[in-house]
Amino acid sequence: MRIGVDTRLIHYQPAGISRYTWHLLQALAELDNDDEFIVFQHRKHRSPLIQQANFRRATLFAPVHHRLEQPLLAAELVRFRLDLLHSTDFIPPLYTTIRSVITVHDLAFLHYPHFLTTESAAYYGQIDKAVVKAAHIIVPSEYTRQDLIAQLGAPADKVTVIHEAANPIFRPLPFAETLRAVQERYGLSERFILCVGTIEPRKNISGLLKAFAHLRNKYTPGDVMLAIAGGKGWLYEETLELVKSLHLEANVRFLGRVPDEDLHQLYVAARCHIHPAHYEGFGLPPLEAMACGTPTIVSNVSSLPEVVGDAALLVNPLDIEEIAVAMQRLLTDDDLHVELSEKGLQRANTFSWERAARRTLDVYRKVAEPRRASPQRATATTPENGL
Repeated sequence: MRIGVDTRLIHYQPAGISRYTWHLLQALAELDNDDEFIVFQHRKHRSPLIQQANFRRATLFAPVHHRLEQPLLAAELVRFRLDLLHSTDFIPPLYTTIRSVITVHDLAFLHYPHFLTTESAAYYGQIDKAVVKAAHIIVPSEYTRQDLIAQLGAPADKVTVIHEAANPIFRPLPFAETLRAVQERYGLSERFILCVGTIEPRKNISGLLKAFAHLRNKYTPGDVMLAIAGGKGWLYEETLELVKSLHLEANVRFLGRVPDEDLHQLYVAARCHIHPAHYEGFGLPPLEAMACGTPTIVSNVSSLPEVVGDAALLVNPLDIEEIAVAMQRLLTDDDLHVELSEKGLQRANTFSWERAARRTLDVYRKVAEPRRASPQRATATTPENGL
C-alpha cells in the first residue's frame, strides 16, 4: 500500500491531535516495514518525522484551516497516486478521488459552538461533507462513535473505535527527588494539584478555579497550590481575570506548554491530577496521570468515564462543591490515594499505541483493498526527503 498521512498540524499546534499523530506514526513505523508511507509535512518542518526507509517526507503547501486549503490540496495530491490518505485532523481533502480515512477526535464543536473562533467554525463546519467523503472514520472512544452516528448520521459500519494511549515515557518515578526538581523549576509548594490542557472554555478551567477557591475557603487545605500546564487558548484572558477576582494569584501557577520530560515530573510530583472538562472525545491527560501512578479526578461526562473506568473519582463538572470535595479527599485520605494510584496504573496498562497502530493498519487495508484491486494504475511520483 502507498499510504499518505497528513501531519501538517504538528507544525502549527503541538497539542492533542498533534500528539496523537506523532505517537501513531511512531507505532506504525515499529510495526510496518513493508508498506510505503508518505508523511506530508508543513514546508517549514524540514526534518523527517520518521527516519525509516519506507517512510518518506513530502511537503504540502496548502495552509491548514484556511479557505484555500481544499482546492490546493486537490491539486497537490494528484501526483502521489495514494491508495489512501489518513487525515488525522477531522477533515479530508474533499475534492479528490483519493480514498480517505479520517480521525474524528470529538464533536465538541457541535455541542459547544460558542467556544469556537471564526476560523475554527469555518473549518469544522465541513464535518458533514467529511463524514460523507471518508471511506472510513476512526474515533478514540465508543462515546464519540455513538455521538458521530447520532449527530451526523454516520453509518455504524463505517466508524471504528481505536483507543489512544499514554506516551510510553509516562511511568512512576522516585517521588521525593522528582518533587524537589519540580519545586525548584516551577516554584510549587510541596502539595499541589495538577491540571493539564489548553486553557479554553471547554476545559472548564473557570469551574476548576472556582472550586479551588471554594476548597481553600471552606476546607482550609494549607499551602496547597494549583498548577495548570497548557497553552493559551480561546478566552485565556478571562481566565487570568478570574484568578485575580478570586484572589488566587499566590496559589495558582500557569506553567504554559511544558516539555514532555517536565510534564512527566509534574504528573509524578502532583498530589493528584484533575480534568474537569465539559466534553472530551477521549482525554489523554487522565490516562497519562494514571500511567505515572497519580490519582486523578475527571468529569462524569462524555468519554471520560469510559477512559478511567473505576480508577478515578468522577465529578459533575458544573458542581463546584463536588469538585472541591473530590480534591479535598485526595489531599487528606491516604488510603484512597494509594487505592486509586494502584488502580490507575492497572487501568493505564490496558491501553497501548502498538494496539492502536495494529487496528489502524487493519482499517487501512480494508479501505485500500478496492483501489488495489482496480485496473493497473499509473506509476506514481516518488517523493524524496525535502520535497
